[in-house]
Amino acid sequence: MTDSPTRPYGDLAAQHRILKDDFASEWMGIRVVRTAPGEAVIEMELRREMLNGFGIAHGGMIFAFADSAFALACNSHEDNGTITVASGVDVNFLRPAMQGQTITAHAKAVHEGRSGVYDIEVTAQGPNDPEPVLITLFRGRSRTIPKPAK
Repeated sequence: MTDSPTRPYGDLAAQHRILKDDFASEWMGIRVVRTAPGEAVIEMELRREMLNGFGIAHGGMIFAFADSAFALACNSHEDNGTITVASGVDVNFLRPAMQGQTITAHAKAVHEGRSGVYDIEVTAQGPNDPEPVLITLFRGRSRTIPKPAK
């Protein structure tokens, strides 16, 4: 990503069309690893300001991160005048993540259509960890709606 004074975390629009004005994903420092129809893989580094009072990743940060992967997977098809948004989610936090770890979210469609279901697995890996560890399971339900006029 290229930093600029107006977009200090880089321009995500070059990585995926729905990220053009996604300032939350930009602030989190999300990087798009890959997308394919019904699928997305993203990653980011956990920074100090993403931790809770226990010194571990705030659950809201992990949720927002998984939600960004969900949005990318839901909207990975060509723009046809519709958008796909979350209609509900279930999230299970399995293990904590720590500052300095890289977390990765892999979102994959289980069912696509006007209503969809997506599973997102979030893993964490630090510089001294031999393998990534599963930290969160996130299941998202989606709904495709007409794109609102701006």
